[in-house]
Amino acid sequence: MSRIGTRMLSLKRGGIAAVLVAAASAVIAGLAPAAVQARAAAPASEAAAAQSPIKHVVVIDMENHTFDNVLGYWCRSHPGRCPDGGMPTKVTLSDGTVVTPGVTPDTIPNVKHSVGSQLAAMNLKGGVPQMNGWQNIPDGSCNAATHYQCITGYKAGQIPNLTSLAQNFAISDKTFSMANSPSWGGHLYPVLGSLDGFTGDNPYAAKGVTPGPGWGCDSNKVTPWVGPDGATRDVPSCIPDYKLGLPNGGAFKPTPAAYHASIFDRLQSAGLSWRIYGSTVPTGTSLDGGYVWSICPSLAECWYTSQHNNLVDASQFITDAGSGTLPSFSIVSGGGSNKAILKSCHNSWSMTACDNYIGQLVGAVENGPDWSSTAVFITMDDFGGFYDQVRPGLNPDYTLRGPRMPLIIVSPYAKASYTDTTATTFAGILAYIEQTFGLGPLGPNDARAYPFTNAFNYSQTPLRPVHTVHRPLPPSAKHIRLTPAEANDPT
Repeated sequence: MSRIGTRMLSLKRGGIAAVLVAAASAVIAGLAPAAVQARAAAPASEAAAAQSPIKHVVVIDMENHTFDNVLGYWCRSHPGRCPDGGMPTKVTLSDGTVVTPGVTPDTIPNVKHSVGSQLAAMNLKGGVPQMNGWQNIPDGSCNAATHYQCITGYKAGQIPNLTSLAQNFAISDKTFSMANSPSWGGHLYPVLGSLDGFTGDNPYAAKGVTPGPGWGCDSNKVTPWVGPDGATRDVPSCIPDYKLGLPNGGAFKPTPAAYHASIFDRLQSAGLSWRIYGSTVPTGTSLDGGYVWSICPSLAECWYTSQHNNLVDASQFITDAGSGTLPSFSIVSGGGSNKAILKSCHNSWSMTACDNYIGQLVGAVENGPDWSSTAVFITMDDFGGFYDQVRPGLNPDYTLRGPRMPLIIVSPYAKASYTDTTATTFAGILAYIEQTFGLGPLGPNDARAYPFTNAFNYSQTPLRPVHTVHRPLPPSAKHIRLTPAEANDPT
């Protein structure tokens, strides 16, 4: 067996997820090659940054879909745009069942998407994902009784903004989530390039501890973490920072987790601006307002320092884009006072509302003063339980990637109607940010990641904006409780 296969199949007593995260933790902890460690510590050359016309990078990080679920049917009608596969006509599951993929309804099916669900769906054999175990999602949310609701996709007419942007700008059909995790881990990838030893599973209340709001350092919640010995234990869902002088590095109790620098640190050290556009209001309810996705509370260095001032309400993005005051780096999560959580593409809510919202965000950039110097990456934080056919393969640090994500790149300098087929992960977005602004990498994942080089042409005649649309919500979307004014609010 290969070294990769041996490493992935070892320590079975800790479970597959533990093995994969332990491998990642070992690399992040310092087992990466010396050259990579040195590169991670040193600033990148500023020559590439000086040549780029891009001064603003925006990541629109919505919720819970795969590439095939969002763009699979669109691929069928655009031959050549998806060489690594669009929605197949038949899917054969590991138990021999043959499923004809269906059309996802506007109300997004509520499919379980925990770490265990993702591993079950991917169906590893000898460390290799077969992508045929979808009926094994543990809670039965994708089986014959549900008509295999996870093996479905959207037609272009259901998501006109997403498909129009994909048609006119660049897409990647080989971008994978960095590991196997739902939303908590999925919101760490774009800013850390690592899970810092955590499995990424969503935090939950610790026994005998009164929980706080959200999922981060202020939540008093715990989540699985895998130590260097491969053992999994519950620790506070907080990336600590022991330099702050706070007890436990900012966690509510002692934690073995280590400090990990974020892209925010790199930007701030370089004198560059950044903002998280999400929910600023701590809430006790699991998803109420989307505070759980606001990223900053999960990082002690962000939440307990002046960095927390860079977490602003999502509604401000439209204002900033319109006034030409976008920061160097923006990340838009699925929360905010404008009921953005109901437009976030999350399971159980309306895909029309989500497509409208993405259109509003992109349209604000396209029609604003910063359009000529902006690159927008549109993606989802995790697979949401939905089918994708392409085998993820392995990261350079020998950890398993998660399923393929939709990734659309909107910019005057994105190649028109282009598909980037080079494999990468969310760390590739970090690598693009680092190369664009002349920053050093955070660690081995982004140091080695492919940064979408082929998807851009800075010498081309800049592309013009593409018109986005805003559609009335269908009757099935009434349950999301948007008033008619809110449903048709262009902001």
